[in-house]
Amino acid sequence: MNRLKDKVAIVTGSTSGIGIGIARLYAAEGAKVMVCGRRKEKGEAVVERIKAEGGQAEFHVLDLTDVDSIKALIDDTAAKYGRIDVLVNNAANVGLPDGRVDELSLKMWDNIFNSDLRGTFYAIKCVLPYMQKQGKGSIVNIGSMASCGGDLGATAYSCAKAGVDMLTSSVALQYGKDNIRCNCVRPGLIVTPENDAYVSQELKDIFLSNIEVNRYGCPEDIGHLCVYFGSDEADYVSGQIINVDGGMNSHAPTVAQFRALGSRTW
Repeated sequence: MNRLKDKVAIVTGSTSGIGIGIARLYAAEGAKVMVCGRRKEKGEAVVERIKAEGGQAEFHVLDLTDVDSIKALIDDTAAKYGRIDVLVNNAANVGLPDGRVDELSLKMWDNIFNSDLRGTFYAIKCVLPYMQKQGKGSIVNIGSMASCGGDLGATAYSCAKAGVDMLTSSVALQYGKDNIRCNCVRPGLIVTPENDAYVSQELKDIFLSNIEVNRYGCPEDIGHLCVYFGSDEADYVSGQIINVDGGMNSHAPTVAQFRALGSRTW
C-alpha cells in the first residue's frame, strides 16, 4: 500500500512477538526495515519471511542493555541507507524478576530500568542527530498499560514504562521544531505465538471481561498504529500516548463485576 514507501525504519526487538508484527507491516507498506534483536537465527528468519512476502529487510544484532550495541545499530543503519526515517523502540525484557517494593533489590530495579527505559533513551539520543540532519523523523515508543496505574507486583516495570511515557512527551516537545515527531503506543493484552502457551486461561478471562471488544489483541493491532505514526499521514501528530487495549482502560474499574450482574457500573 506504500504508506511508508522508501522510508528507512528500525524496529528494535523485532525477532519475536509484537516486534515481528510491526516489522512485517512496515515492510508491507514499502519501508526498508532493519530487524534487530539478540537472537540472530530468529532475526534472519524474520528477514527471510519479510522478503518472501515481497518486502525489504536486513538483520542487525542488538543488545538493548549495551550502549555500544545500540550506537552500532543506529550508525550502521544510517551508513547503509543514508538516512533513518523511523525508529520504533519496541525492545524490552518483560521476563526480568520484579516484585513489590519490599521485595525488590536495587539490582532487580536497575536491570528492568536498563532494559525498558535506559535503552530506549539511548536509542533516541543516538538517532536524533541523523534525523536533525535530514530535517525530519518519527520516533515511536512502545509503552505499556502498566504505566496507567499502580501494580500489585510489577513495580519496576510499571515505573519504567511510566518513564517511557514522559520520555515521549519530552522528546516531542524538545525536537518538534526540528520536524521530529515522537509518539507512544501502550499495548494491552497482546497474545503472540511466543506467549500464548504461558498466558493462563484464567488471566485471559479476567482481561476479556474488562475489554470492550470481544477478543484479545494481536501484534498487528499494535503494528497498524505504528504504521500510522511512522507515515506522513501523522505529520501533525506528536506527543501522543495512545492505548491499544480494546478499551480496557477507558471505563470504571468495576465494569466486569457489574457486567456479570447485568447492571450499570454505579
